[in-house]
Amino acid sequence: MSSTDSRVYGDLVDDLTYSYEGVFGRETVQAAVEAARRTLEPRARVTTHLPVLVARQARQELMAAAQADGRIAKQVPELLFVCVHNAGRSQMAAALAEHLSARRVHVRSAGSAPVAEVNPVVVAALEERGIPLTTPYPKPLSTSVLRAADVIVTMGCGDACPVFPGKRYEDWDVADPAGQTLEVVRDIRDDIQARVTALLRDILR
Repeated sequence: MSSTDSRVYGDLVDDLTYSYEGVFGRETVQAAVEAARRTLEPRARVTTHLPVLVARQARQELMAAAQADGRIAKQVPELLFVCVHNAGRSQMAAALAEHLSARRVHVRSAGSAPVAEVNPVVVAALEERGIPLTTPYPKPLSTSVLRAADVIVTMGCGDACPVFPGKRYEDWDVADPAGQTLEVVRDIRDDIQARVTALLRDILR
């Protein structure tokens, strides 16, 4: 690691340690940052934004772990959308749920075998609805995010998602947008939106 990288990631650890003061110690925070970097760096095509993505991933893992352990109280229900690559269906479902819920739920997405980038046709289909994916990136499925979730929705990932007691599980039979045209992905988006809307109505009633 170069001296510049050491400084950047050292600052990142400092910031997260301050954010989670009284919840996690510096060693735990540093381990989360190192784990996020090991996960994301091999798949990063452009390394310029890697520290930003590492910070987001580490923060998500720390928050999920804190919620799962009861160190931080949940303010709203936690939804987790999972597909294989976290490049299409689960990204759309999470973005639509966040958009439609008006922050009455907290949403995460993950993949059992995440790829390098989100499907650009999926990004375009969401932008048509005024839903931008800001710096989207596929995220790995972890025990922390599974344990933190109240509702876990899987889409085409089979038995890759472990079952934890006390969770609500749904498996949605949704077409995979990989390799499809924008016209087809629009139909997939609308199918997911209908399912997300029904789920939110049930959860938030």
